[in-house]
This record gives sequence, structure tokens and C-alpha cells, in this order.
Amino acid sequence: MEYTVQKLARLAGISTRTLRYYDEIGILKPARINSSGYRIYGQAEVDKLQQIMFYRELGFELQTVKDILNAPAFNNAAALADHHEKLLMRKQQLELLIANVEKTMAMTKGRCIMSDKEKFEGFKQKLIDDNESKYGQEIRQKYGDKAVQASYQKVKNMTPEQYAASEKLTENLNETIRLAYADGDPGGQLAMQACELHKQWLMQYWHDYSKEAHLGLAQMYVDDERFTAYYDKIVPGCAVFLRDAMKIYTGIK
Repeated sequence: MEYTVQKLARLAGISTRTLRYYDEIGILKPARINSSGYRIYGQAEVDKLQQIMFYRELGFELQTVKDILNAPAFNNAAALADHHEKLLMRKQQLELLIANVEKTMAMTKGRCIMSDKEKFEGFKQKLIDDNESKYGQEIRQKYGDKAVQASYQKVKNMTPEQYAASEKLTENLNETIRLAYADGDPGGQLAMQACELHKQWLMQYWHDYSKEAHLGLAQMYVDDERFTAYYDKIVPGCAVFLRDAMKIYTGIK
């Protein structure tokens, strides 16, 4: 079956403007242009649009999606299996949060007792699942399954006090990075303080520390656009600035 822009947009629940933009950037081009000048999409384009929407739902940037789909080694069946696995993880995460909320509601009505540890289980699992969904493949390739699982276990073992302290440390780290960037000196006191706070933040999840691994992580913030986007939300250019500061902090050129 073939679709015009309007029909495909209506079918997929997106705007015609989105489809035209996808054509402009080369991520989804129509199968052909008919004699009236209308874009016409066939089954292959419908299937590709489904993949694009899957990846977008999982938080991937458009350029990353384009690179994945256009890669010579792209395998549609393998991609669907990967989507399925990630969606199951999200389902598990939502079920855990729902159970946590339901138990909290029951506790407020005096029908059960809920420990402080239980109150935070859903949030800790969400943190783990979100990280695995977004960055799992990269960090497992870089550090190995054993190190990643050990990191996740440290999160699960956090007490409510440790979890709250972790949240506070993250806020302090981000604010210090913002101030260091405004100062403009990657070798300055504020930048070094940001690097030290980043190390403290990191050691909440790592068992062992090395300067090489720390700098390698900072470099990954620059090389991977998803990490770059996260840090550049603090302040544009933050990822590169932090990497440069980390070179000075670790003493590794």
C-alpha cells in the first residue's frame, strides 16, 4: 500500500511537517514523487518510519538514528529485538514504580508498613534502567559487563541517606561546573573543584578509580552526542570544557 504525506502522517500520529523534515535531512525519503509533485511512501518507508519512532521513543537523537538506520550492517530483525528488550525494561520499571506508589497509598491509609528503604527502591531502579537504556551498550563495551553490574549493585545498595546525598552531590557538581565554565579557565580553581566533585560523584558507582578511566569517561562525554547533550544542558560547551579540565586534573595529555 502507498501513502501520501498526509495519509502517512495521520496513520503514524505525527505531523506532515515532521515527515517533510525527515525528507529534508535524509533520514526518511519518499519512495517516489508522483506526477502531481506529491511525496509517495511505500511499505519500506512505513517500516523505516516505525523504526525511527521506536528509537525516538527511547531517547535517541535524530542524527544518531540516521547513522544507525543507514549503517551497512543495520539489521531490522535485530533492531526490533533490541527495541523489545528495552521496552520490557521500561515496563518492568513502570510496574515497580506503580507498585511503590500503591504501597505508599496503602501506608498513608494505615493498611501496611513501608520501610524507608522500600520508599526509594522504585527510584533507584528507574535510575538504573534509564542508564542502561540510554548508555548500556557503550559503557558495557568500554568497561565490561562485570563492572557495569557492580555499579548497578552499588546503586541498589544505597541507603535513603546515601541516595539523598547523591542527589545533593549531583546538584553541587552541576552548579560548580556551571561556575567553572563561566570563569573560563579549565585549569582554574573552580574547574579543579568541579573535577574533584566529579570524581566523588563517580565513586558512588565505581569500585576502583584510575585517572586514565576518569579521563576516558570525560572524553566519551565529548565523543558521544548523547553524553554531550546531557552535559551541555548545564551550559553549552560544558562537555568539552570538562574534558579539558580533566586533562589538567589527571595530568594526562
